[in-house]
Amino acid sequence: MIVFPNCKINLGLHITAKRPDGYHDIETIFYPVPFTDLLEVIPRDSEPDCALEQTGLSVAGTPEQNLCVKAYRLLKKDFPSLPPITIYLHKQIPSGAGLGGGSADGAFMLQLLANRFSLPVTKNDVERYSLALGSDCPFFIENKPVLAIGRGEKMRTIAVDLTGWHLALLLPGLHVSTKEAFDNCMPRTPSIGLEEIIQKPISAWRNELTNQFEETVFLHYPELARYKRSLYEQGAVYASMSGTGSTIFGLFSTAPDAMRLREECGCETRILQL
Repeated sequence: MIVFPNCKINLGLHITAKRPDGYHDIETIFYPVPFTDLLEVIPRDSEPDCALEQTGLSVAGTPEQNLCVKAYRLLKKDFPSLPPITIYLHKQIPSGAGLGGGSADGAFMLQLLANRFSLPVTKNDVERYSLALGSDCPFFIENKPVLAIGRGEKMRTIAVDLTGWHLALLLPGLHVSTKEAFDNCMPRTPSIGLEEIIQKPISAWRNELTNQFEETVFLHYPELARYKRSLYEQGAVYASMSGTGSTIFGLFSTAPDAMRLREECGCETRILQL
């Protein structure tokens, strides 16, 4: 059984408060994007009980730190009869890019195991397990646009539809530390909430829909600011950094010239139709 964990972009991101537990409260909109990894599970007859075979882009850390393996461990604890498996993961979504690729892999792994081995779990159960993997993991269970607050784990569906728009993803291959991004940002209450801004025409987003992390991340990685300018110069109606990562994306009413963008920016470019 093969599944295709997709990524997401953030439409706006505000850091609203520093919490007593050391985390931050945020406000953002997660929007699903059809750019995927490939994930397969095959039962095995011998030890180890969970083996990971990974191809494609590299991922830092040991196999035991991979969210797919962690997802298996979570379910194995409650369902000891879960058989030994080999996980085949082909990475196309880069890590540290603000696209939630690792979170998607973990969430899809939970669903894959539940379906493949007919585990007696509900969708709410799977969402609860996914939250143990990461704050944004539950998003990938529903995979619909949501307004996320709190640490990003409190979500509710929001009416935003980008169907028909062309999405350019600029993937420079930089790994931006989420911790450093948060440490360098000053929390503040936005004058206008994202739910109000997102209802305006996309042409108005350029001046109102902001990712607060750009203020500090662009200081450390000025090339990312240049990529954003390039997207606007090529005709993007809206452009932004996604999450705390290095991906810069642009929304176009007609498909942009991928080769020209790639030559100007000097990084991997993906053009997708939403």
